[in-house]
Amino acid sequence: MPREFSRNQRLGNQVLRTLNELLQMETKDPRLQMVSLTAVELSRDLSVARVYFSMLDPNGDPEPVLEGLKRAGGFLRSRLGREVKMRHVPELRFAHDDSAAEAQRISSLIDAALGPDQSDEQR
Repeated sequence: MPREFSRNQRLGNQVLRTLNELLQMETKDPRLQMVSLTAVELSRDLSVARVYFSMLDPNGDPEPVLEGLKRAGGFLRSRLGREVKMRHVPELRFAHDDSAAEAQRISSLIDAALGPDQSDEQR
């Protein structure tokens, strides 16, 4: 009987929870204040973790946040090694998750397309 979640998924969820806690409680960089980590994808051999982040302001520039995360990467990785029991702590690679901005853009397109139809129905 196959397991519901693979080891990579379970470990990725644990890494995500731990990194979010560390980011909120222990980093002092002001660029990382309004950031949330959304997903972690671990490589098959668990050597690399691609960490996706989003910002509370979906239209903001992600470059300063990405630089802040890269700068805090060593600290986060060392603390992750203490918190999560792993033989080898994965290398952290950060990427911007623009799904919130994309959802907002699609929603505005839908509203714009429905706008003329809704005004015709009101007549």
